Amino acid sequence: YKEALYTLLSTNSFPEFTGRVCPAPCEGACVLGINADPVSIKSIECAIIDKAFEEGWMKPQVPVRTGKKVAVIGSGPAGMAAAHQINNAGHKVTVYERAPNFGGLLYYGIPNMKLDKGVVERRVELMRQEGVEWIPNANVGVDIPIEKLIDENDAVVLSNGATWPRNLPIKGRDLEGIHFAMEFLGVNPTKINAKGRRVLVIGGGDTGNDCIGTSLRQGATDIVSFEIMSKPPPGRGNDNPWPQWPRIFRVDYGHSEVKAHMGADPRNFSILTKEFTSDANGRVSGCQTVEVEWTKDSAGRMAMKEVPGTEKLWECDLVLLAMGFLGPESTFTEQLKLETDARSNYKTPAGTYRTSIPKVYAAGDCRRGQSLVVWAINEGRQCAREVDADLMGTDTTPLSVTGGIVKIHS
Repeated sequence: YKEALYTLLSTNSFPEFTGRVCPAPCEGACVLGINADPVSIKSIECAIIDKAFEEGWMKPQVPVRTGKKVAVIGSGPAGMAAAHQINNAGHKVTVYERAPNFGGLLYYGIPNMKLDKGVVERRVELMRQEGVEWIPNANVGVDIPIEKLIDENDAVVLSNGATWPRNLPIKGRDLEGIHFAMEFLGVNPTKINAKGRRVLVIGGGDTGNDCIGTSLRQGATDIVSFEIMSKPPPGRGNDNPWPQWPRIFRVDYGHSEVKAHMGADPRNFSILTKEFTSDANGRVSGCQTVEVEWTKDSAGRMAMKEVPGTEKLWECDLVLLAMGFLGPESTFTEQLKLETDARSNYKTPAGTYRTSIPKVYAAGDCRRGQSLVVWAINEGRQCAREVDADLMGTDTTPLSVTGGIVKIHS
């Protein structure tokens, strides 16, 4: 187990997170998956790290200090990974989080049945013992000037995520009872509660599934989910060979639980939402939809066409919008005049994490766009390498490309 642990930690800062919430694209590329079920890499990761914590093998490792200071803004998986690695290199790291608790999406966007808050808090405490300083309720750019952190630190890492949700600007959007998924999945369940409600979830990704599972646990009387894309095939298509991620029909915990309790899978595919209807009190009471058909145009691009005669009114009194995120909030972009790409993400030169502002770096969803936790961790680790090399004025760094610490600065 210990040998497996050290191998795992050499490439993955937080296997207790990826082993629980990652969709495991690595399993889709597993050689065994060509003609059989792939190796269950995700569950193996989780078993190894959980065993390590249970046995007391995960002890704080306090590095020799370099005298350099780095501020990390945002405590999601990218910020945590950057802080972890930068601290490992010997630099003093302070993490600023605008929420009361640390973990970002891991804490506020993923329900307990998928990732218990205690798992996140356990890692935060271990990093605190290793010398990382954590400052909650610190809304940088609002309560704390970003320029102040740049002046007081040798480097600043922006890892504030892609928290600008995709909206659905159709008729009736402003009715009571229509919310973004993150408003619902947050740690204040009394604010929005699905108990006794007919719930409609719009969006078919992981967040939509979490909304389905949470609604069921809160006591919803009915749960329906819409996905605008067509239903995926049961197996790989000819245009989706190994080792590509298999674009196949999957059943996650929320779908199977609703089917077991309510008799049917809640998902409906190829559905376009047209407008919301209201009751006499201004609350959403229904949703008007139409089925769509997807075909390829002459250029090979997918084109959507409404199917006449398929209009339908669905009853609902709680709507959760889980259609992804568009990019980071504009606070730092406006205050620092940061360069952004076409999708409003912080722009960095290809293969690097340096923004257009000296001493300021970016990692995670705020740089690459909405993605997976495993990508956020990788972004944080690679950003840490660049920060360390720049601070020490060298082309080399003790932080290896994909592994852990190779040596400590002398």
